[in-house]
Amino acid sequence: MSESLPLSDIRILAVEQYGAGPFGSVHLADLGAEVIKIEDPRFGGDVGRHTPPYAEEADSLFFEAFNRNKRSVLLDLTNPAGRSAFEELVKVSDAVYSNLRGDVPEKMAIRYDDLKHLNPKIVCCSLSGYGMTGPRAKQPGYDYMLQGLAGWMSVTGEPDGPPTKSGLSMVDYSGGFVAAMSMLAGIHAARRGGTGMDCDVSLYDTAIGMLTYLATWHLNRGFEPKRTHHSAHPSLVPFQNFPTADSWIVIGCAKQKFWERLVEVLGAPEWALSAKFATPADRYDNSAECVQLLEKELVQRDTAEWLELLENGGVPCAPINTVPQALAEEHTKARGMVVSTEHPRFGVVRQVASPVRAGEPRAEYQRAPLLGEHTNTVLADLLGTTPERIRQLARDGAFGPEGSGPWTSH
Repeated sequence: MSESLPLSDIRILAVEQYGAGPFGSVHLADLGAEVIKIEDPRFGGDVGRHTPPYAEEADSLFFEAFNRNKRSVLLDLTNPAGRSAFEELVKVSDAVYSNLRGDVPEKMAIRYDDLKHLNPKIVCCSLSGYGMTGPRAKQPGYDYMLQGLAGWMSVTGEPDGPPTKSGLSMVDYSGGFVAAMSMLAGIHAARRGGTGMDCDVSLYDTAIGMLTYLATWHLNRGFEPKRTHHSAHPSLVPFQNFPTADSWIVIGCAKQKFWERLVEVLGAPEWALSAKFATPADRYDNSAECVQLLEKELVQRDTAEWLELLENGGVPCAPINTVPQALAEEHTKARGMVVSTEHPRFGVVRQVASPVRAGEPRAEYQRAPLLGEHTNTVLADLLGTTPERIRQLARDGAFGPEGSGPWTSH
């Protein structure tokens, strides 16, 4: 099956950990790429293996969410024998992918200039907090800090509330997508021209880049974005959350025709003719009054009643689900967005699928690897390393203290 997937001819050495890096590569693994996690035995492998809750020994459900369809190899890259094995793998790979602090790839010698003598086509993709250059390059970067630093928190939450983080790690996840896109572009160029490169990707650049039109408005007209009432869109009215008799609903009139349909459903078609609300510009200028009228009407019925009326009326709308409700949505099932793997410790592990689609989706998913599970097979299959040589590497400390880790039985 994997040979028929779009990226089945790509091999990536992933010096990755925790969330952002593994999130970027899991989509490539789902598309068939061979993603070999290089895990550091000195620290028990990827820190995500130990992230609570639902963590047992060197496995966790957090780790499962980011590492399906990958292989795990234990290598201590600070050890000469471990470094030697890593360099042999570089020779037969397309990319070295890392998510480390911006100055660490240089210290670890995993940039293009450090590896091109081994493989001129190698693509070295670094996803760091702040990039390899600039005054913050040596600082560790985390999603929380980036959401604050890049201005995201200043536009999230209620106007009279505190700056608020998104409920999801959106900078991490977006950075992972950007890194995956950059790495694929680099591999494509290397195969075409024969020369690899560095991809210097950062969470900071990602977060700043995603300011998009808010940044354009500010840079050109001095607009200062602020938090809005009930998550209202900064320019489209109405386009926000509304309380109903029993919960909340989102209604979005991105086009004039949707506004006209909305007022019909509400039984107030005259609002569309009012000079205050006739056009998008009028509604923007009189947004507080417009929203107040809508709130008075929408609180009269339950969300389910409004959804039926609005959907039948052709008005864009949605309930504000809890996470369990979202996962139980009929459309979630219809789109195949929940997949299952078998795990020796956790049993059947259900998780969300990658949204990246190219041709027919993968039919079967493999659980995330045990710590160092594929060390022996990767070295033997890809490099032709003999059992005796593997034992010597173990004695030399390539895999950490001799005899440690589950790799010894695989």
